[in-house]
Amino acid sequence: MHRGSVARPADDAHWRAVVDRRPPEGSVFVYAVVTTGIYCRPGCPSRRPKRENVRIFEGPAAARAAGFRPCQRCRPDEAPGADLAARIARARTRLEDTAEAEPALADLAAAAGFSPSHFHRVFKAQVGLSPKAYARTVRAARLRAALEEGASVTDATYEAGYSGPARAHADADAALGMTPSAYRRGGAGVQIDHVIVDSALGRLLVAATPRGLCAVAMGEDDAALLAALRARFPNATLRADGAAAHAVLPAVLALAAAPGTAPEVPLDLAGTAFQRRVWAELRRIPAGETRTYSAVAAAIGQPTATRAVARACADNPVALVVPCHRVVRTDGGLGGYRWGPARKRALLDTEAASNPSDTKSDS
Repeated sequence: MHRGSVARPADDAHWRAVVDRRPPEGSVFVYAVVTTGIYCRPGCPSRRPKRENVRIFEGPAAARAAGFRPCQRCRPDEAPGADLAARIARARTRLEDTAEAEPALADLAAAAGFSPSHFHRVFKAQVGLSPKAYARTVRAARLRAALEEGASVTDATYEAGYSGPARAHADADAALGMTPSAYRRGGAGVQIDHVIVDSALGRLLVAATPRGLCAVAMGEDDAALLAALRARFPNATLRADGAAAHAVLPAVLALAAAPGTAPEVPLDLAGTAFQRRVWAELRRIPAGETRTYSAVAAAIGQPTATRAVARACADNPVALVVPCHRVVRTDGGLGGYRWGPARKRALLDTEAASNPSDTKSDS
């Protein structure tokens, strides 16, 4: 990078940074365009200038001293990343508010003041999903809400922003665990096998579809456990002692007796994109360790979403397999647990005894 406040023509490295809209590693500079009198930061989405009209300055102060004005699109006088969160938030709002298919990546990037490739990287780093994946989860959430409000599948599909049923069915299969029609009918047409047995933590309900485990619940009353399963899938066909449930039962029982020791089991979970990210992060917490709600929020790239993380833990449909019991409060308190604090304490104590050197709680 050139030193001093004198304007210099763009050498190959600086010109490549302007063309690619990405500064060279370890370099900070702005470029001015003599025909417009404006200076920009690399990454500005404005139309590419002619190379012979570009001048390189060490920083904004040097460009201003030479009589150039700051660009209103890329705002080069602001510290890099100073308004990054706000710009990404605006992009998220646009994706959430539009009733159409997701805006083109180039349009989102230009509105945020980034090149498309840089915007894609920044958005994914900030949100945890690519813009396309985020738009897809927004539409799936709209689809879920419309179906729950009683809209027909056709109306819900178009209200959610889908151009037709094919994409809606594909997204719903991932987000709802079943087709839109089956979800609207409360699981109608879906067979759920279940079994209720004794375990180290009391009575244990395990339920599964042919795709995988869909519910694990603990309690003292079999009728209450079965009623909760039926409330979750009011129109599904529930089959007691079915083969799908028995196939995953040994692994769940092993987790109840010795958390962290069971083999992986296939899962069939319905949840929002945010919930799925939280649940995936919980499964990364080793047995014998804990994390705070705020640490989980930070790990998924949303450090202000502590309360939402707590709600996702409470909504976890497969206790033990997704170990929400390993999430505690910042002050060291247990925090909530759907199946009662005594079970949470028992699980943590068992894990601590089995992994005495690994136990820790990150803030």
